[in-house]
Amino acid sequence: MLYKKIYKSIVGKILIIFVEENLLGLYLESQKEFDEKLKDEEIKLINLKSLDDFDEEKFKILKLTEDWLDKYFVGKDPGFLPPIKVSGSEFRKDVWEVLLKIPYGETMTYKEVGEELLKSGKYERVSNQAVGGAVGHNPISLIIPCHRVIGSDGSLRGYAGGLDVKRKLLELEGEEKSKKRF
Repeated sequence: MLYKKIYKSIVGKILIIFVEENLLGLYLESQKEFDEKLKDEEIKLINLKSLDDFDEEKFKILKLTEDWLDKYFVGKDPGFLPPIKVSGSEFRKDVWEVLLKIPYGETMTYKEVGEELLKSGKYERVSNQAVGGAVGHNPISLIIPCHRVIGSDGSLRGYAGGLDVKRKLLELEGEEKSKKRF
């Protein structure tokens, strides 16, 4: 069964979509998918202040995800990833794998992400636009850190959650303070 729960954060509500063993989606309130998934009646909404009343094993992934978010939103590198499962093309999955390697508090450009893909030997060429498309379709915002991808000139470029949210996330991680690029 698919489950969803709303998590309240400093950047607004976040919709967590999961099954018993994997996180499937993390959508910011400002993303169009947030409302679509929230209205989806096939995904059971869990509306609790505490998970104490539930089977801990059944909701372990939710607890791990909320622990990750709690640490992240107090400005700390959570230091772990909850188990995730993503759906998408092979190219998109490869882009998301590169994003998972961007360290907390650091950024990469779309071009650098493409260069990492080329190093794998799977691709002969990769356009910045193709990378941008894959970054923009990331189903697990924050945990797969698409907000850490910036333009080659250091500017903030498109973010499904909005540029103000992207800026706030990078500030939270200390990126803006250390590089002063935005």
